[in-house]
Amino acid sequence: MDIQKRIDGDIAILSLAGRLDLTSASSLKEASKNVLSSDSKKMVLNLSDVDFINSSGLGALVSILKEVRKSQGSMKLTNLAPYVKEIFDITQLSNIFDIFPDENQALSSF
Repeated sequence: MDIQKRIDGDIAILSLAGRLDLTSASSLKEASKNVLSSDSKKMVLNLSDVDFINSSGLGALVSILKEVRKSQGSMKLTNLAPYVKEIFDITQLSNIFDIFPDENQALSSF
């Protein structure tokens, strides 16, 4: 998985590409911890280039959300591919995460 980080004002944006699974979950969790400890308490995860997600990837996202909330932060997800959005709907995680159709809407929601 490739993780690109950029900052927009006080919001950290992590753009993810590739497979979000057991192998990549730890690197995503590490990247988000670095953001929370140094850059921002506001985070957007852009999943537009995530072509696969499994239970390990979902678990990593839930773990990150818990850490963000613990630090009084906020996290939004954007650009979920139809396949990924369907998994969020089936698992009802779409009720837990703030999900937006595009990055601009997510950024303006803070």
